[in-house]
Amino acid sequence: MQRWTTPLHRPIVNAEALVLVRGGGVGVDTAVTVTAREDFDAFVLARGAALVRTARGLLRDPQHAEDVVQDVLVKAHLRWAHISRCDSPEAYVRRMLVNASIAFWRRAKRREFLMPDGTLPERAGPDESRRHDDRDLLLALLRRLPAKQRAVLVLRHYEDLPDAEIAEIMGTSVVTVRSNAHRGLARLRRLMQDIEEGGR
Repeated sequence: MQRWTTPLHRPIVNAEALVLVRGGGVGVDTAVTVTAREDFDAFVLARGAALVRTARGLLRDPQHAEDVVQDVLVKAHLRWAHISRCDSPEAYVRRMLVNASIAFWRRAKRREFLMPDGTLPERAGPDESRRHDDRDLLLALLRRLPAKQRAVLVLRHYEDLPDAEIAEIMGTSVVTVRSNAHRGLARLRRLMQDIEEGGR
C-alpha cells in the first residue's frame, strides 16, 4: 500500500499547541489542531488507496490519477476542520475527486483514443492473462465515454457505491445518475459490438 504524505505537514513541537500549517506556496495559512492532523492522516491511510483506485478508473494516465488525488488531498487537508464535521468526510472527498477529474478532462486539449496509434488492444487467448486483458480493454473503453458517464460507471461498478451516494458525490439527482449509467452502459455495449464485428 502506498503511503501518502502531504507537503503541508510540519514537525509538531507541542502536542497540545495549535499548529500553523502553510498551504503549498499559495500563502494561505490555516490552523490545524494536532487531533485534526492525526484524524486527517488516519483518513488518508484508510482511504488513500481507494481514492487512487477511483482516480485511475476516471483518468487515463495513472500518473495523472495520482497527481489529481494528491491535489485533492492537499485541498482536503486545508479544509479538514470543515470536512471532518460532515456526515461523510469520505463522500465529500470523493466528490472533490470526481470534480477534479472532470475539470482535468475539460482542460485536456484533445481526446485521446484507446492506444497511442488509435487502435484497440489485442484480445488475449483463453488463458489466465485474458482476464487481465479484458479488464484493460474495459478500462480503455470506459475512457472513451463522456466524463460524467464514466464517473458514474466507475463509482457504481468499481467502487460498488449505491446510486444515492453517487448522486451525493457528483452533486446531482439519483435519476441523473441512473440516466448516465444507462447511457454509459449502452455506449459500452456498442463499442464492444464494434470490436467483435471488426474481429470477424
